[in-house]
Amino acid sequence: MGFRLQFIGGGKMGEALLGGLCAGGWAQPGELAVVETFAARRDELAGRYPRTLVSDVAQRGVDAVLAVKPNDIEAAAGGLRGLGVPRVLSIAAGVRTRSLEHLLGAGTRVVRAMPNTPALVGAGVSAVAPGASATDDDVAWAVDVLSSVGATEITSEQQLDAVTGLSGSGPAYVFLVAEALIAAGVAEGLAPGMADTLVRETIRGAGELLVRADRPPAGLRADVTSPGGTTAEGLRVLEDAGIRDAFAAAVAAATRRSLELSGS
Repeated sequence: MGFRLQFIGGGKMGEALLGGLCAGGWAQPGELAVVETFAARRDELAGRYPRTLVSDVAQRGVDAVLAVKPNDIEAAAGGLRGLGVPRVLSIAAGVRTRSLEHLLGAGTRVVRAMPNTPALVGAGVSAVAPGASATDDDVAWAVDVLSSVGATEITSEQQLDAVTGLSGSGPAYVFLVAEALIAAGVAEGLAPGMADTLVRETIRGAGELLVRADRPPAGLRADVTSPGGTTAEGLRVLEDAGIRDAFAAAVAAATRRSLELSGS
């Protein structure tokens, strides 16, 4: 039995994908490999995934997921050059497919994706964009891999910067909201532990309702906003403070920064 897929980089996101594929039965034992340069990290991964080959050497002729930081992409992609790798899925933020195609050399098809950190708990969302030579089958393959840790969308590479600004950075915006709400609850006299639990469970429940309900967010908001009630008063303060404009500015700034990092 040969290898089906190799991960170049065994960091958090690489392990999230590896774990999702293993849990979902995507590959048989012995069909997955991880290439990791740090020995201590290799030992950790080998202990957690005993039926996965963990080494510091890339496999020849095997599809790959580039799961390294943008600063390491040149070395990682260069290490695959000449190994006859048919296709590569890159999850490195801000690195264009044309750059990857140049580094990997002719014959390797590239698909690029932007996942987000909830992939670590199997609840991520990713956008997938094909490179110049990628086929529909390559895109379907990338979607299959990323679907192991959450939802996927197919888009153009030109839109990936906006995806980065919205869903790539989005979890941090939600965490900031959680921080602010916990602090507000404590300021109103709640014990820190209670405020923390209330906020975590409120965000979890609201997120589940948002995903499961076949209604737009505005409708769900209206359901809990009685005229003249407590929620209406709280929302009035947020609207007066310009919360919509603040979120729009945050997404725009993150999108611009993604463009800058990619050299566009």
